[in-house]
Amino acid sequence: MPVAVGVVESLGFPATLACADAMVKAARVTLVFFDKAEKGNFYVAVRGPVSEVNRSVEAGILASSETMGGKVMSHYIVPNPPPNVEEVLDMIYTDKVDPFRF
Repeated sequence: MPVAVGVVESLGFPATLACADAMVKAARVTLVFFDKAEKGNFYVAVRGPVSEVNRSVEAGILASSETMGGKVMSHYIVPNPPPNVEEVLDMIYTDKVDPFRF
């Protein structure tokens, strides 16, 4: 089964929290990474089947943009990323996230 990674970058932590919450509730995905991007921006990365990641990112974008003061800065979905990209960009399933993996 092809696995994808979806990333949403939002302005402000409340919008990012709403985004992450909506992403994992909307589809069968695993939150694999979260970090600061720049100047008050944060990003969230999820992994899962391609169709699930598509649905998850849509939900995250909506939740982030509906949060007061929130704004989606960027988003992207990579279907079936190669191993080198997974390792270098910290989007692999780690021991920390494995218990939540689908």
